[in-house]
Amino acid sequence: MKVGNKLTLYIVIALIAGIAVGSIFNTMADAAWVQWIDQYIFNVLGQIFLNLIFMVVVPVVFISIVLGVVSVGDPKTLGLIGIKTMIFYLATTAIAISLAIGIALVLQPGEGQADLLNTEEVSEYRSTELEGGDTELAMETTFDQTLINIIPDNLFMAMAEQNMLQIIAFAIFIGVGLIAVKEKASGIIKLFEQANEVIMWIVLAIMKYFAALGAFGLVATAFTQAGFGAIQQLGMYFICVLLALFIHFAVVYGSVVQFLGKHSFVWFIKQFMPAMTVAFSTSSSSAVLPVSLETAQNKLGIRKSISSFVQPLGATVNMDGTAIMQGVATVFIAQLSGIDLTIGQMATVVIIATIASIGTAGVPGVGLVMLAMVLTAVGLDPAAIGIIIGIDRLLDMTRTSVNITGDATIALVIDHQQNVKEGKFIKGQSKYVEGEIVNK
Repeated sequence: MKVGNKLTLYIVIALIAGIAVGSIFNTMADAAWVQWIDQYIFNVLGQIFLNLIFMVVVPVVFISIVLGVVSVGDPKTLGLIGIKTMIFYLATTAIAISLAIGIALVLQPGEGQADLLNTEEVSEYRSTELEGGDTELAMETTFDQTLINIIPDNLFMAMAEQNMLQIIAFAIFIGVGLIAVKEKASGIIKLFEQANEVIMWIVLAIMKYFAALGAFGLVATAFTQAGFGAIQQLGMYFICVLLALFIHFAVVYGSVVQFLGKHSFVWFIKQFMPAMTVAFSTSSSSAVLPVSLETAQNKLGIRKSISSFVQPLGATVNMDGTAIMQGVATVFIAQLSGIDLTIGQMATVVIIATIASIGTAGVPGVGLVMLAMVLTAVGLDPAAIGIIIGIDRLLDMTRTSVNITGDATIALVIDHQQNVKEGKFIKGQSKYVEGEIVNK
């Protein structure tokens, strides 16, 4: 069972239908029957789909990482792949937020809108979100604590909380251990391979029978609650984020795929579209990970040993789309406040947002928690986040698609580099001839 073109078409149709129906219902949002349909039909369909996917995320990540490490075979090679992957991820994230800041400085989305700071949403956010909770915890988390937290002190708690960095760390230890004992662990390796087949069958069954309905529900409830009215009020901010996302997607990722991965970016988009459509509907890098892995391996031809290591790591570490939102939002809020950010403050935003992306959960809305930390670091009021909450879910859909595309892009490049190094035939796109990659 594979994610096919028909399923992609069904999901796209569901997304369009969800946007249309949600936008119409938003114009009647105060009606009791609309609220009933939104709560008991749209929301139920969407949340059941999300729960089904989240149900298998932890086993997919754990099993995939273990098998990926075992497939690499050499801990030294694994270490080099890990270092290259982290360098690529941190570099693209830094580029993303720098691009976002540049676009926001040019288009000035917050110019002349200072009255937005006095809205009810800002007051409500200040009185609720900032009085303890996730935002305050995020601001207290330091870089050294993030490094310490990579190693789990309780594996079962890490799995229960879906702490991906800790799950990845433990899976790497298991994989290296299996390599070390070699033939003695052949039965365990076989068990992991069989478990992988079972889990992936479950994932693809969920996609085949429920993805379109789930995507419709998630998008319909998002547009019923937000609609295009919120977009009109914050139009320039919305445009800035979308423009930065598009440029990063087309120019940065396009160049990386074309020049470092030696593949056509049009081909890449066509093959990876199933995962991108699911990412748009779920707004969660973690939820879409099983589909992203399957698509990368079967559509892009990335070997499992690379894909199974690079993409789960990216779902936790690589947040280019989220970084773009933070860059635009920081400049936007500074302009609302009448503050001109200094070069030092902008550099601080780039550094903190890049570092903060490490270990951040790939779930809907987490970008706002990270944004609070960035705003606090440069002396801006985190309560101003209340202004953009109304349209954040709509932008979250788009930036999640960008996030997972970045993961697959880096996986493709790492896979290509390994093929060149090993002199292997690159599936469907190019071949290795006398030390060079020659396109077909």
